[in-house]
Amino acid sequence: MPRFLAVYTMKPEDLAAFRNLPKAEQDAVDAVGIKEWSAWEERNASSILDPGGMVGKTTRMTKEGVVNAVNSFCGYLVVEAESADAAARLFEDHPHITVFPGDGVDIMPYLT
Repeated sequence: MPRFLAVYTMKPEDLAAFRNLPKAEQDAVDAVGIKEWSAWEERNASSILDPGGMVGKTTRMTKEGVVNAVNSFCGYLVVEAESADAAARLFEDHPHITVFPGDGVDIMPYLT
């Protein structure tokens, strides 16, 4: 079955806005989101090949050397599905976009 890299995305300004909320509001979102995230993982366990994880600030290697970089990647996992559309549909109700301030999940097929 085809494998897909699923990358969680979040605009840096949306993360900053979330982090600027009062701690009690952040904690309330986290309490709901973490519970729903675990439930999502349970429902989709048969499709998850690598649970991946959340990632932090980006360091990039360029021809000029090591530099700080900004992108919208905030986490990843590896899933298997019949097609890219089927893989994407796994995330329709994902708390990354229904509870947390995530703006999407990018789905990319493994080619090798």
